[in-house]
Amino acid sequence: MQIATPYLMFLGDVPDTLAAKTAYGINDWRPEWCVGQLRMEGCAADLGIPDLTLTQAVGRGCRTMVIGVANAGGVLPEHWVAEIVAGLEAGLDVASGLHVRLGSIPAIAEAAERTGRALHDVRHSSETFPTGKGTKRPGLRLLTVGTDCSVGKKYTALALEKGMRARGLDADFRATGQTGVFISGRGVAIDAVVADFISGAVEWVSPAADPRHWDLIEGQGSLFHPSFAGVSLGLLHGAQADAFVVCHEPTRTRMRGVEARLPTIQQVIDLTVQLGRLTNPDIRPVGIAVNTQGLPEPRARALLEEAVAAHGLPATDPVRFGVEGILDRLAAEFPA
Repeated sequence: MQIATPYLMFLGDVPDTLAAKTAYGINDWRPEWCVGQLRMEGCAADLGIPDLTLTQAVGRGCRTMVIGVANAGGVLPEHWVAEIVAGLEAGLDVASGLHVRLGSIPAIAEAAERTGRALHDVRHSSETFPTGKGTKRPGLRLLTVGTDCSVGKKYTALALEKGMRARGLDADFRATGQTGVFISGRGVAIDAVVADFISGAVEWVSPAADPRHWDLIEGQGSLFHPSFAGVSLGLLHGAQADAFVVCHEPTRTRMRGVEARLPTIQQVIDLTVQLGRLTNPDIRPVGIAVNTQGLPEPRARALLEEAVAAHGLPATDPVRFGVEGILDRLAAEFPA
């Protein structure tokens, strides 16, 4: 799948920033690709890049309209269809990370055929995956896991990749969600894989490698989330993680989209070790990544110090404070 850059980021009329996390992720990690944004009336998200009309976007060289939205069920609201058709008619390809296929919507399919523009459904892979086997394969793997959805698992894995490479280590980010695929140009959206093949798809994403090579595998959902725990468990087993980092958002009390209370960091550590030992008996935690975006810096630093004291692991906000402590722990736990 070759998606033409640069992008016009379509945000629709999403109600909050988390609903546009795909757009935020692409803009944060590939800002050179994001020329502008297209927002509908009532949109509560703002990437901080220019608001453009379709004509302006094409004039500035945009080649693909990216639907930068992640919502429950991966649906495409009916009132967005006209905007997407207009994008195709303006001369843009359209790429989506939603579950619904763009070509399954008659008006969009007809417009794409009429204009000769491409439709890219990033969430849907053309690969055929085997069932997972759980057989140990060479290479080292770190998985980011979460107390909830949308807590920073992707950002943590990308920050670790960047930090490891700066230290001269052989490391690759492995995308398991639509935003990660947009950012890295490869991977598979695990939540769109038939359940029997989830762990096999993760084994495919992170194949056998040099014994000292690190794969930083993007986590999905949470083992405690009533909606998505099945995806999280299949990912854990397929990853055969040697190490994991727990990702947490400290201002929440309930899990996103449901009434279930948020688990503690310790509960996530304990359950991840218990279940992860099925495919890697030596799995271990190496750090805690806390999304402190909503906290003033003094409170953020105090919270991280509390996490270190409570769990005996390095704790940081990877975006705000970097990942050096976690990298130091990895070096100690897995010496070259």
